[in-house]
Amino acid sequence: MIRGGIVYDGSGGPAARADVGVTGGRIAEVGDLSAARAEREIDAAGRHVLPGFVDAHVHGETAVHDPAVQLAALRQGVTTFVLGQDGLSFAPAGPATLRYVNRYFAAVNGRHPGDAPVTVAGLLASYHRRTRLNTAYLVPHGTLRYEVMGPAERAPDAAELAAMERLLDRGLEEGAAGVSTGLEYAPGRYAQVPELAALARRAAARGLPYVTHMRGYETAAPAAMAEVREIALASGAAAHVSHYHGPADDLIADVDRLRGEGVDLTYDSYPYLRGCSILSMVTLPPWIPVADVDAAVAALADPAVRDRLDREWFAARPEVWPRVTLSHVPSEEYAWAEGLAFPEAAERAGMPPGRFCCELLVATELEAGCVFGQPPTNSEESVRALMRHEAHVGGSDGIYAGGHPHPRGWGAFARYLRRHVVELGDWTWERAAVHLASRTADRFGLSDRGRVRRGAAADLVVLDPAAIADAATYENPREPAIGVDHVLVNGEVVLTGGALAAALPGEALTPSGSRP
Repeated sequence: MIRGGIVYDGSGGPAARADVGVTGGRIAEVGDLSAARAEREIDAAGRHVLPGFVDAHVHGETAVHDPAVQLAALRQGVTTFVLGQDGLSFAPAGPATLRYVNRYFAAVNGRHPGDAPVTVAGLLASYHRRTRLNTAYLVPHGTLRYEVMGPAERAPDAAELAAMERLLDRGLEEGAAGVSTGLEYAPGRYAQVPELAALARRAAARGLPYVTHMRGYETAAPAAMAEVREIALASGAAAHVSHYHGPADDLIADVDRLRGEGVDLTYDSYPYLRGCSILSMVTLPPWIPVADVDAAVAALADPAVRDRLDREWFAARPEVWPRVTLSHVPSEEYAWAEGLAFPEAAERAGMPPGRFCCELLVATELEAGCVFGQPPTNSEESVRALMRHEAHVGGSDGIYAGGHPHPRGWGAFARYLRRHVVELGDWTWERAAVHLASRTADRFGLSDRGRVRRGAAADLVVLDPAAIADAATYENPREPAIGVDHVLVNGEVVLTGGALAAALPGEALTPSGSRP
């Protein structure tokens, strides 16, 4: 029993003081339960009670097993991770595909600890009741593409597209909550609308979304959104845009236009002005063959290629380097560079920035990661405007790899609440429960999550509205948030007094609610 808290139920309606009774992993009753008794009771006087938050975009494939990452999430009220983002993850993958993802995307997702083949069902089973957090999974298009076509930089033929469709169908049947793309990463960036629409159509047939890291953001967002529109209209799929950011007036106009044309469109965004990704995506031109890691490393070690990069690419982009801080450098020779701004690291190495970039990418076999400032077309005002829109849901884009990661995995949801509810008033607490829980659960078909109501899964958060705050900074990114007292996942206490409890009740969630 959670007694005497102010309950924000996720409906968007007014809050009410109520008790919440839980039994068998479900919410049994909400209301005045003063005559009832429970085996365990939590005093929520002076506290808010909300549905567990659903992180719509997070890279926790490996990290979700880490108790420190579980603490980071729970201390923000996050009870569910949606994985399989940006078109690259661990399933469905045979040996060559798993090796590629483990190398190319290790700075984002970490490395899969097991052997191939990895199925969606097998991956979901590896999470089920083995962590304190729930997990949902999107079938990643880039992984499908590599499994069928390897690093090919061309459109699929009919047999190849049919093979991708079969793999996607199997992944959706095994419990995936949609399909994701990463159109700035390899090999996803080699796909065009006919291929993407054909796959989105398979998700649409099951009422599941097409989730996309678009082909561009900031000033490139209008063209990228035009592609989203084309795919959604051709496939009939609901569309969800990942980590939407940039000039709010233009971006919101595009969202409203697509929704006005009948596209079922949502997006997630995080409350920061810096991003985080692999260094190769931020710094290299498209003609470097990064889908073939060995070929790309060989090219970057070639003096002729480096000369060409200096002349044709790096010289025209001097503004990139001051925006980059190195977050993950898995190299004995250059590990000292983690946490340094790129120009400082290059100066210490005694190299021009472009040459140092090539050296890092060769030494780490493309695994280096970075935090980077977004262009000035984004702003705090744009972040706030995007958050207030009815199409918005909360996502951290948390990345946990590296010695100096972005703080968003430790602070994004607490920052929403402290800065944008308590301090700025961009949301009421009622709206926060919608943006961070119920609307996200609805988007991914998790119909029994995201609300405090009878019969719903008992994912519940008890927090102190006066104390909730993010503590992670760019200088100290791994500091857990403060102000969340207690968290239940599937009716079991996983956080008590701000500390982890022993239970591991997290479930691998599927859109139908069935178990993997």
